[in-house]
Amino acid sequence: MMKTIGFIGTGVMGSSMINHLLQAGYPVNVFNRTKNKADAVVADGAVWYDTPGQVTKYSDVVISIVGYPKDVEEIYFGHNGIFSEADSHHILIDMTTSTPSLAKKIYDFGKEKGVQTLDAPVSGGDKGAKNGTLTTMVGGDQAAFAAAKDILDNFSSKVMLQGPAGSGQHTKMANQIMIAGTMTGMTELLVYAKAAGLDIEKVIEQVGSGSAGNWSLSNYAPRILKEDYTAGFFVKHFIKDLKIALDEAEKMNLDLPATKLAAQLYEKLAGKGFENDGTQALIKLWWG
Repeated sequence: MMKTIGFIGTGVMGSSMINHLLQAGYPVNVFNRTKNKADAVVADGAVWYDTPGQVTKYSDVVISIVGYPKDVEEIYFGHNGIFSEADSHHILIDMTTSTPSLAKKIYDFGKEKGVQTLDAPVSGGDKGAKNGTLTTMVGGDQAAFAAAKDILDNFSSKVMLQGPAGSGQHTKMANQIMIAGTMTGMTELLVYAKAAGLDIEKVIEQVGSGSAGNWSLSNYAPRILKEDYTAGFFVKHFIKDLKIALDEAEKMNLDLPATKLAAQLYEKLAGKGFENDGTQALIKLWWG
């Protein structure tokens, strides 16, 4: 008998992940802070519940992917939150990009209640969620990971346990540090190529097939040329991630100057009113 999945967060990422679970035959219960954003997945067969606690009560595995650490705190520890109903038969998986310290707090609280928990942020954006090719970086105990991996495989191409609680979040920070570099590099490549009078599409084709090829160039440069700035990943969420990465780096006495500069550029972009655009909108600092 297939486990019933509770899913909290039906945004750009969550909706696609839910659809993969439904297509695999899992019963899925859902909650979202804005109810009408769950209408599409409910129409596809998910069952709506009014609180995270209710979702938990009627589910075996509860997955969450929401916006910010404060949202994670609310759905886990708030009134009618996940922990109000969680018991020893549950596995709780937070896939929000959040802080390692919050992941550890959830783990410690869960352990006291006999509840298995995992932190499992993802990379791959809206395209990866739609295609079921997300990279899922997991922190927690081996037993919980083994019990949850088959579920995570439904929307992931690579699922790995990176270590104890918080390790998934630390791995995602490493991922975001790398993306900060590829996004600024991709943007400046386009700016330079245009200023030099080159055929930008030809430049992308050739440079992308060499050692400068990367995910940002392949996926975001074509969107920029189409002036498509819709969010596969919001500017405001990337700023949140970079701040977490820099805070964690400071705790480890690390200086990350390139990441600091990327954060400053994205904050400047948000200050111009583009916080709800996709991260490829960084080009607007030059081509606005």
